[in-house]
Amino acid sequence: MRIQGEGESGGAEPWEVAAPLVRAAQDGDALAMDELLTLVTPYVTRLCRPIAVTDTADAVQESLVAIFKGLRGLRDPQALYGWMRTVTVREAVRMARRTAVEQPAAPEDLVRPAGLRADRDGELSADIRDALARLPVRHRAVLVLRELEGLDERTVADLLGVAPGTVKSRLHRARASFRKAWSR
Repeated sequence: MRIQGEGESGGAEPWEVAAPLVRAAQDGDALAMDELLTLVTPYVTRLCRPIAVTDTADAVQESLVAIFKGLRGLRDPQALYGWMRTVTVREAVRMARRTAVEQPAAPEDLVRPAGLRADRDGELSADIRDALARLPVRHRAVLVLRELEGLDERTVADLLGVAPGTVKSRLHRARASFRKAWSR
């Protein structure tokens, strides 16, 4: 089964392109599983890179393994990308925590980070990646999900398994820490 890859979808939404592969992979089609993992790897990498800065490759691999193992339990193939985001963020945060050196956030500079956007290919500039790498994992994760992925605070809270108030306070500190790291 050949499904159009990223950038070749002809206007179809990514979850629509992936849905037939999900169904086939759930039915045991190894080629469909391979094609599905190939299709989603750029998305998984884009999520892992700013969270697990020094361990991106490991985080991507662990995420893909978790997706491979958990795919049979996915009830709705159209929900693939939301489910994958949850799995990937969990794995990226777990990987980043293994090697993280936590530094306390300075709450003084409260300006919202400007320019925290990816280019057309979803890549962050080296300067932004460097500033993100200096943040504690819990701040990096909330900042990436809120500012880059554009998720609301409730969704971020659900993904990270914390209260919405915790997301707000972490986001506040993350923005301040990012601003401080950016100015260095």
